[in-house]
Amino acid sequence: AEYVSLDAELGFVRDHFDVMAVLREVVAGMVEAMRERSPAAVELLEVQLPEVPAEIPWVHFSETGVDDVDLAPADERRLGEQYGEFVFVTGYPIAKRPFYTHPEPGRPEYSNSFDLLFRGLELVTGGQRLHRYQDYVAALDGHTESYEGYLETFRHGMPPHGGFAIGLERWLGRLLEVPNIRETTLFPRDLNRLSP
Repeated sequence: AEYVSLDAELGFVRDHFDVMAVLREVVAGMVEAMRERSPAAVELLEVQLPEVPAEIPWVHFSETGVDDVDLAPADERRLGEQYGEFVFVTGYPIAKRPFYTHPEPGRPEYSNSFDLLFRGLELVTGGQRLHRYQDYVAALDGHTESYEGYLETFRHGMPPHGGFAIGLERWLGRLLEVPNIRETTLFPRDLNRLSP
């Protein structure tokens, strides 16, 4: 798959809620920049810019009523209808997240991670990362050979950290309310088109 990812990593976080707070500021800043710098484009494309709330509501995965390890598109739409344009879903099952995701203290079956849903669709994934070498070894079940270069930095100490990734095409797709993400991709690829 081809996509543009806007990634941020932060050091010295307490947990994933610190990362969520920074993400809220980033999204609000992006909306404000569009409003201030590109009013003609916003008007031409008939973009309904969202109002980013001062505090985006959040719900823990265990409270979503979903029995699977992930949300289905219908679940995302339902949560969007229930909570509004923006909602964080926190605490995804650790089995669904990458090995470097920090488990939730006291409930290790869940993670200190989140998705930000925008208009009923996952827009951003993020969370708190592991930062201790021994936690990585345990998360990888001792099979560290393929990750030694990455893990070496953790032998020497890393601060608690976290991050997130915004899918640019998803963001544009929701802002423009297009029916297919291919319409926001510069050179979309599919089974019948591989170049350019």
